[in-house]
Amino acid sequence: MEKMQCKCGHMNPPGTVLCESCGRSLTEKEQNSKLVDMRYEGTARRSQTYNKSIVDKIWNFFSSVKVGVSIIVVLLVAAAIGTILPQEEYVDVPVRTPETIEAYYSDVYGSIGKVYHFLGFHDLYGSVWFIILVGMLAISLIVASLDRFVPLYRSLKNQRVLRHASFMNKQRIFAEGSGSADTMKLAEEKLKELKYNVTTDKNGLLAEKGRFSRWGPYVNHIGLIIFLFGVMLRMMPGFYVDETLWLREGETRAIPEAPGYSLENKGFVVENYTGEDEEAKFGEALDRVGSVAKNYQTDIVLYKKPENSLPGATDMEKVKEYPIRVNEPLKFDGYAVYQMDFKQNELKSMTFSLLNKETEETFGDLTVDLVNPDKEYEMENGSKVKLLGYYPDFSGFENGEPQTATPLPNNPGLLVEMTTPETPEGETSFITIQNTVEPFGDNQYKLAFQSAETRDVSGLTIRKDRTLPILGLGGLIFMIGVAQGMYFNHRRFWIQQKADGGIMLAGHTNKNWFGLKKDLDQVTEYAALPAYRDQQEAMEKLEKKEGELTS
Repeated sequence: MEKMQCKCGHMNPPGTVLCESCGRSLTEKEQNSKLVDMRYEGTARRSQTYNKSIVDKIWNFFSSVKVGVSIIVVLLVAAAIGTILPQEEYVDVPVRTPETIEAYYSDVYGSIGKVYHFLGFHDLYGSVWFIILVGMLAISLIVASLDRFVPLYRSLKNQRVLRHASFMNKQRIFAEGSGSADTMKLAEEKLKELKYNVTTDKNGLLAEKGRFSRWGPYVNHIGLIIFLFGVMLRMMPGFYVDETLWLREGETRAIPEAPGYSLENKGFVVENYTGEDEEAKFGEALDRVGSVAKNYQTDIVLYKKPENSLPGATDMEKVKEYPIRVNEPLKFDGYAVYQMDFKQNELKSMTFSLLNKETEETFGDLTVDLVNPDKEYEMENGSKVKLLGYYPDFSGFENGEPQTATPLPNNPGLLVEMTTPETPEGETSFITIQNTVEPFGDNQYKLAFQSAETRDVSGLTIRKDRTLPILGLGGLIFMIGVAQGMYFNHRRFWIQQKADGGIMLAGHTNKNWFGLKKDLDQVTEYAALPAYRDQQEAMEKLEKKEGELTS
């Protein structure tokens, strides 16, 4: 595309609306307008100039404000959908693998859970498509900022003092009239007193202040880009960890996302207020809810695998013992382990006796570990019990098949086959805490419940965040941009003295026209400038009057 030459002889880049030198309108649309468009000083934006190559089209796509807003809306909708079902990190499964997580959503939430998991909403902020959307938003911010910042910077940096009359009389604030020989000098003095930067050239004057406020939106964008960069760094290994670990009493488990470290739960303690002595102030709450937690803590032992340990070795070195309480986390190597939740009296094991229903003769006891049950149990006199199926949270039958609501042992169901010398072909029973079903008729033998062992479970959260300084920096820069753009404004006055001694004046601001007029009133009174008029208000009044006459 060829450059655009103004009548003043200045060569302007393609797509320029107002001449960079004199301010004349270069397009027919701008020539016919009542007021000039000063949004980007009439300069050419790349997205509105070039649209031929694939690079142009990609640039124009990401420079669109509508595209940026659409991406934000999609991210907000996705974030809202991500709250419908719990995120993967809050799912409690005995063994955390992709298969068990998928099975959990499918078993607990049915087909909705299966679709939810398939689309990646179970791990929303770690899903590939969500990261791509965040990346697209960052690209949109960068491209949209450059598309507007570069031409605006070039135009404001090279502002001209002398402007063509058509530029002056198409500004919102305009005045034209007679003046004295000292008018320009007095106006310059008053404007400087009002903290304006004044530049003069021949018979013209340009006064401006608050130009830095024009960069507020771009400072906002820089802050957002840094913030989004910090968010995307959270997807990188080692930068951000926010995992949930359910640790049962007596259990030792590896810490998620902390290679080489393990935790052992030595015991869990809950203390409640009793309503006596110094705790009497909780009496009303105790009467209402029954109990108020005073303290709950997990006594933890932290282990670390030695640096010279061979792969697959189980030797661990004790690092420290620590009682984790609410707001008193265990901290090590940049990690923090918080006490976030607990479950009391979770079933650990159940003990049964194999006995003859008629004679009540016992052939020994067996204990079923409800977290990791054995497949077969040997009894006295050659008898044995085989575990055909285990349903940790039995929820009923579907098409004759037992179902489990969750993988937690809340209501264990056991499908067993009992074999004795008298019943070598075996007898089948389905056993729950409250009932025993014999699907193939009355059995000669049964498993009689004897006792159950319970234990408490601690809900721990493991956190590590190396992106906080980056997020904090991005947030600080963003707030600086907000203050810069909201509480300051760019004010300008062009004053020119014509050959016959007359004065022409124009004023513009990007916001707060009341403040601009207040400054201009002081200058007008001090330097005897001609009375100005607000041309936009005048046009609105005229249009309103014409509308009333028409109606």
